[in-house]
Amino acid sequence: MRSYIVIPARLESTRLLRKLLLRETGKTLIQHTYEAACCATRPLGVRVAADHEEIAAVVRDFGGHVQLTDPNAPSGTDRVAEAARQLTEVDLIVNVQGDEPEIAGSAIDLAIELLESNPDAVMSTLATPIRSRAQLNDPACVKVVFDSNGRAMYFSRSPIPHARRWDDALLTDEPPHFFQHVGLYAYRREFLLELAEMQPSPLEQVEGLEQLRVLQAGHQILVGVIDEPTIGIDTPEDYRAFVSRASSC
Repeated sequence: MRSYIVIPARLESTRLLRKLLLRETGKTLIQHTYEAACCATRPLGVRVAADHEEIAAVVRDFGGHVQLTDPNAPSGTDRVAEAARQLTEVDLIVNVQGDEPEIAGSAIDLAIELLESNPDAVMSTLATPIRSRAQLNDPACVKVVFDSNGRAMYFSRSPIPHARRWDDALLTDEPPHFFQHVGLYAYRREFLLELAEMQPSPLEQVEGLEQLRVLQAGHQILVGVIDEPTIGIDTPEDYRAFVSRASSC
């Protein structure tokens, strides 16, 4: 199937100002993410869906493809859907967050392969095992549970499943009991356009998780498991750690 990566990119950010334009490594954060996404082998291409000409100019400068989108779009998903309306020859759209400079191309390919192999699913995403109790209890770490066929059952900021009797061995068991949701999504293009028109669901509003809109509407989300989490850049500390890793390569 024909797939394409769209990277939603918003100039303003809350915890780390103008983070996509930070360039202590010699490249902007958005360029790092773009180049990482280009390592995927299945997509036909990559484009940035930018909300501001300043980001668009940076992408053009490093030779990337960019599309200006509505600066008032309420979410990254809406920005991706706006780009998808122009990609009429594409079957699958992959949403890669602009602050994921270390995303693995193989992870993107896995999300695509899940939809190629399962025609009943409208969407796919990824998860990785949780091995830390602090991470398990952190509301900022979104958890997911899925059935034996890899279909998501629920996403939550709370620990799921909840252990009736806690034992630290639960964190090291194989197969793992707990999984962190990795915020990369692949959609069937037609469904993505529908999703952008759907109203937020009650569960989505309670948890603050958009993917619950999909489940509550009765659709399937497939979950692929990867060994390591992708590391999004949300805070100054995150960015300093990324710069350190990049300089040591």
